[in-house]
Formats: sequence, C-alpha cells, structure tokens
Amino acid sequence: MVAQASFIAALMFYVGVIYTGAYYGYFHLSPFALGFGFGEFVLHSLHLVTFPVLVGAAALFFVVAIAGHQPHKGLHGVLMRSAGRGASALARHYLIVVAAGLLLLVLWWQWQVLLPYRWAGPLLVGFGLVLGVVRQAGLSRPRSPWETALLVLAAGLFLLWAVTLVSGQLGERNARNDARNVTLRTGLVVHSAQSLSLSSWAPGLRHRDLGAGVHLRHRYEGLRLIVERAGRYYAVPIGWRARTDNVFILREGEGVRIELTPGVQ
Repeated sequence: MVAQASFIAALMFYVGVIYTGAYYGYFHLSPFALGFGFGEFVLHSLHLVTFPVLVGAAALFFVVAIAGHQPHKGLHGVLMRSAGRGASALARHYLIVVAAGLLLLVLWWQWQVLLPYRWAGPLLVGFGLVLGVVRQAGLSRPRSPWETALLVLAAGLFLLWAVTLVSGQLGERNARNDARNVTLRTGLVVHSAQSLSLSSWAPGLRHRDLGAGVHLRHRYEGLRLIVERAGRYYAVPIGWRARTDNVFILREGEGVRIELTPGVQ
C-alpha cells in the first residue's frame, strides 16, 4: 500500500506540475519561480478531475474490465454479453486500435485542426496496448513475461503522454478563460509615493495624482490579481493580452501600499 500511495502521489505531483506550468505559463510566469511546493502541485492536479475525464476513464476501465469475461444469464447477462462481445472484439483486434492511434499521431503534426484533440492519439495507442495485455492473459498459451512487460510499459508511457497533454491543455484553457474574464478576479489598488510609470501603455489602468500634500500621492486602479507569493503581487491590467502585454510584479514597501478589492463584472 505504501508503494501504491507513493506512486499515486508522484503521479498527482507530475500532473500538478504540468497543469500549473501551462496555467501560469500563459501569464508568462513559472510555477517554480513562484515557489510552489509539493502539496500545492498535488492539489492543483485535482483540476483534472472533471466530468468528461471521469466519464472517459470509467468507460475505458469498463471496457478493459469486461473484456474476456463471461456474463451470467438473464436480462443483466444479455446486456453484459453484448458489451462483453464488443470488448472481446476490441481485444482481439487491439492492433487496429493501436494503428488508429498512430494515425492520429501522424495527422496531429499535419493538421492544425486536430490540435485540441492531440491527446486522442496517445490515448488510443495506450488503450489498444492495454487491450493487448488483457487478450494475452486470456490465451491458453500466453506469451513470455518479457513481451507482456514490454506491452505494459509501452501502454503506461502512452497513457502518461495522454494525461500530460490533457493536463497541459486544461491548464492553458483555464488560464485563457480567466484572462478573458479578468475583471472578475480580485482587484488591486496601488498607492505610491513615487510615480510607478505603469499607465503609459497598460489598457484599462487608471492613474490619479492626489497632489503634493499627500504622501502616497499616486493611485493606480484597474489591476487584477493573478497570484500572490511571498509578498509579491503578480497582476495584470483590465484588457490584458497574453501575446503582447506584460505582467506587473508589485511589492509593498515604505513608499507603496497595496489594497485588495472585489472583482467587478
């Protein structure tokens, strides 16, 4: 159980690193530079637990589980026999499933339209190899352990590749959605004794000079918080664009005060 728990924790850490790297990479940030720890990466991996992912994983597990099994009689057995025959057919022709996955991998590099579904190729290859392992287990003369181990290793690598692609795609998609609805995020109001020269290019950022009689005379509004780490506030202005605009890194000090406000729709 310790080995299994360690493997699951390592897998969640890996998925969390991929997701977090893709998410903050969209904002030109590195999760390692931000100082995320092991536990935070593991928690971020839970973003992968979505309804489509759970349904797809359950369907694949169901097909693999019933392949080669003989269901009982009755209505329930009729349904299970139909599903079992389909799963057994897939297991017998697992090389066709593998070939379909390899074809998708080739088309992935040729057709840009397939980029949102680039995870489908490795998933089909890994799924087909798992079916191949199930088929070998049901043969009267199974192959050598080395061949089975090779199939298991290859299936694991392709499935890990698919999980990597899904995690990265999901992280980038969530970051793009958050950037599109950036006004809903926590707002920042910055008061500074000296001009920070933030408003020369930033869209949506407002600057007010409160006058020489005020110590923190420069007030900046229109910023939205991306993340706060170790006293540093990483923020973007309203109207921020990923391809052309920068991310502000602000830190409170003797001449700078930062206030947090609710996001405004």
